[in-house]
Amino acid sequence: MQQVPCKFILFLRVTKEKRITFQKLNFLKQRYVTDHSKGLFQQAKLKPESVTPPCFEGQPESAAPPCCERQHSVQEEIVGHVVPSVSPLLPPVSDKPTVNESKVWTSTAITDSTDIVVRPASKEEKQWKEMKIELDSLPGILARLSKIKLTALVVSTASAGFAMAPVPFDVTCFLLASLGTGLASCAANIINQFFEVPFDSNMNRTKNRPLVRGQISPLLAVSFAISCAVPGIALLTFGVNPLTGALGAFNIILYTCCYTPLKRISIINTWVGAVVGAIPPIMGWTAATGSLGPGALLLGGILYSWQFPHFNALSWGLREDYSRGGYCMMSVTHPAMCRRVALRHCFALIGLSSLAPIMDVTTWTFPVISFPVNLYISYLGYRFYRDADRGSSRKLFFCSLWHLPVLLTLMLLCKKPSFEKDDKKESVT
Repeated sequence: MQQVPCKFILFLRVTKEKRITFQKLNFLKQRYVTDHSKGLFQQAKLKPESVTPPCFEGQPESAAPPCCERQHSVQEEIVGHVVPSVSPLLPPVSDKPTVNESKVWTSTAITDSTDIVVRPASKEEKQWKEMKIELDSLPGILARLSKIKLTALVVSTASAGFAMAPVPFDVTCFLLASLGTGLASCAANIINQFFEVPFDSNMNRTKNRPLVRGQISPLLAVSFAISCAVPGIALLTFGVNPLTGALGAFNIILYTCCYTPLKRISIINTWVGAVVGAIPPIMGWTAATGSLGPGALLLGGILYSWQFPHFNALSWGLREDYSRGGYCMMSVTHPAMCRRVALRHCFALIGLSSLAPIMDVTTWTFPVISFPVNLYISYLGYRFYRDADRGSSRKLFFCSLWHLPVLLTLMLLCKKPSFEKDDKKESVT
């Protein structure tokens, strides 16, 4: 012990002269400990536990009752904790329980366990169940199935054709023609949705249709389509005239058997769909006059040209949906042609409106007052052709929604009176 200070001073001198680093000093310390069989110990002071029990942690120590201090002092003396044994849920593998024991195990497992017991599905649950439809929701389902908004547009164009005819207005014939046209349109829309269920399920715009979601059975949908088509064609044929009934039946066949399958084959489907949209005003004209005339062809031409800026602008914003559904549209396969055709038919509306007084359908006022409306949609068609973006296509689509009603209303206001035509016929004779 007397030599320890001297050794320590000598150690400091050696350290200073040889410039021993901290790593070397630590190594020498460990070597010294191992050579002299010494051990390094580090004592840690335990953190004293709080006097108050957990139930009084939020309260001051003075608020704790004296009984809690006694319980805490008693708990400090307990060193170990007794863990209760847990009985196994199932018997050992070697043991073979009898029938009574198995019943006891199943009953205890159901009553004591807190987990959800999954039972195997019965054979009746695996079988198909009968689809039940509430009567309160059935009108709404049928309205969405028949595309009631599109049907209303078809009936309105047919009514415009009936009103533009140069004959006295017959209310009974008008109601029968409107009802028959609406029923035929409903039947065509339902059959179209029936054929396109697997394709509509892949599109965001059509995935919520009644047949796709299973809100109505296909058998009921087809039955409703037949119940609309047969009375509709019968009303147009026997209540109006056979020519109008033939046009209605031809339009249903053209829409369901030609336009619907062509949507996945060729872009010609857009032109076929435009013909389908052009037939209703012709049906209104034939319902009033009983024959085809120049006015019927003019109205059909206006509806034919209006279809292209309307649908091409709509399909431009739905290109991803149409591509996912497998539809062959101009906006997907020929985007430049889609914009070019839309602009071309916007200009065609100006020319067709100028032909109305020449074909003795309206007065010369109609081309003048309809020119700003047609010029505006042509400007939006040019913007769509130039920019080729969603903003320009959306503006053109919304413009087409109000353009057609305004144009037909202006045409109806500028309709040439029928007595002027009668005077011309008498003067010729």
